[in-house]
Amino acid sequence: MTVVAKDPGDLVEGRKPVTRLDRVIIRFAGDSGDGMQLTGDRFTSETASFGNDLSTLPNFPAEIRAPAGTLPGVSSFQLHFADHDILTPGDAPNVLVAMNPAALKANIADLPRGAEVIVNTDEFTRRAMQKVGYETSPLEDGSLDGYHVHPVPLTTLTVEALKDFDLTRKEAERSKNMFALGLLSWMYHRPTQGTERFLQSKFAKKPDIAAANIAAFRAGWNFGETTEDFAVSYEVAPAATAFPPGVYRNISGNLALSYGLIAASRQADLPLYLGSYPITPASDILHELSRHKNFGVRTFQAEDEIAGIGAALGAAFGGSLAVTTTSGPGVALKSETIGLAVSLELPLLIVDIQRGGPSTGLPTKTEQADLLQAMFGRNGEAPVPVVAPRTPADCFDAALEAARIALAYRTPVFLLSDGYLANGSEPWRIPELEELPDLRVQFAQGPNHTLDDGTAVFWPYKRDPHTLARPWAVPGTPGLEHRIGGIEKQDGTGNISYDPANHDFMVRTRQAKIDGIDVPDLHVDAPDSARTLVLGWGSTYGPITAAVRRIRKEGGRIAQAHLRHLNPFPRNLGEVLARYERVVVPEMNLGQLAALLRAKYLVDVVSCTQINGMPFKAEQLARALEEASRGN
Repeated sequence: MTVVAKDPGDLVEGRKPVTRLDRVIIRFAGDSGDGMQLTGDRFTSETASFGNDLSTLPNFPAEIRAPAGTLPGVSSFQLHFADHDILTPGDAPNVLVAMNPAALKANIADLPRGAEVIVNTDEFTRRAMQKVGYETSPLEDGSLDGYHVHPVPLTTLTVEALKDFDLTRKEAERSKNMFALGLLSWMYHRPTQGTERFLQSKFAKKPDIAAANIAAFRAGWNFGETTEDFAVSYEVAPAATAFPPGVYRNISGNLALSYGLIAASRQADLPLYLGSYPITPASDILHELSRHKNFGVRTFQAEDEIAGIGAALGAAFGGSLAVTTTSGPGVALKSETIGLAVSLELPLLIVDIQRGGPSTGLPTKTEQADLLQAMFGRNGEAPVPVVAPRTPADCFDAALEAARIALAYRTPVFLLSDGYLANGSEPWRIPELEELPDLRVQFAQGPNHTLDDGTAVFWPYKRDPHTLARPWAVPGTPGLEHRIGGIEKQDGTGNISYDPANHDFMVRTRQAKIDGIDVPDLHVDAPDSARTLVLGWGSTYGPITAAVRRIRKEGGRIAQAHLRHLNPFPRNLGEVLARYERVVVPEMNLGQLAALLRAKYLVDVVSCTQINGMPFKAEQLARALEEASRGN
């Protein structure tokens, strides 16, 4: 956090001074019932409307409802906002809002010395502190002397502010997160009108609750303005030069992905069908798409993962843009039907929002460990294209790209997002309609083959010579009846075949179709004389780019490239890898992409791995890249 200047105009008598900053990292933390995600989301929305660049990191408890006041029950929301282009939610918070002792204990180790800590003193009872292992109060024993601590009785102040409302004490206490939001909104000069409109809309059927929350929000703002404990407020100017011209909104990865799927269906002029089963962290896509029936979207919440993808594959056979959404455990259950989709050669999008594993694993934590499962997690030779977005906003474009490949090449396609992208958010420029790709496809209309006797027939596996895609025949079209099923097809006719030579031909043809998919060449951002290349994929883009910027700022020369297409790889990838003495691959797994690169290109890739359920920190990654580039 860099102090840029003080505004002399804010030193007028009776007015608190304003310190201008170029960036701030705030973390809201509390019990899972304290509304920290809502608080963070509202602060983020107002920050986006103000024009700052931003990046967020929501962090949820894995338990549906952990015991109140315990460490497993802590929920947090981190927001990094700035007056310039940023890429990550930040390594360490400048400000921590701790609603109880558990929130303080779970997060204090992440704070640098000198950070500001706002604590709700009402929750620091002996019992609450003992529950998380505090033998003495951290507010009194000197353990927080290295921080700027602001003790605020948030609960008491909220109840006092709402004393004229016809609410029980418990009902009034629920608004303490809005009091905290009001205080932080004053502290960082955030707009307030949007939050008040949001509360009026959210509680439209309960106007008393809406009014109480707005009153608590305003009371928090006024507390910041009048209390002696906050001597200054802070200002972070809009990021005027960070964005190309356009209309922007704040968007999460799952929301961007949902919008991308809708846009793809409209650009393809096909109905969108989602067959899904709820699973963290993919469920928000099902929730969002279910709201858009007006765009021809049909959603089916199945009884299990297998039924979900089975319905989606049936919709693909019927002529829809078909999607199934899940996470790693669900992919395992869907694997046989994905293999069937490979055999049937039908377009199907498999959206995997990766989380920690194996098995049920870490439902609310992020990971990149499903790459090999997406590549090889089926019986037999069953190649599937794999596409990975790199930022929350990029999920929109990645969905369009996955749909392009599925429709043009008649194949299932994996879209590998993860929990960090799904729940994180950033500004997104809303594209113009003319910027979207034309994804329209031509269904088979009649016979496409002539037999030796001159009879015109329909062959369902007669291929386009350029894409090797088979024709897509909608059921009910006269004369286009054909077989489907999991048994091997005869080339051309699609009849059941047990012929060894035919099986060899069909396996090689399906592989050649995937290998021949047209994907852009890999772009490399390379300063002159760089000898080390950092190659990433998926959500590591932000931390890698931030780390590379730090290294270059210190005079280091390092090249960077990022893969969107993981199967097939860009055609120039081998040539790119051969240019550099060292290739370093950071991944949130134990080296899955590195293993693929070593196997395919015989390059001695250096793995830089982390698998703790959290994204890389830029500073930590910068040091690791420097060591790897020196050959240590």
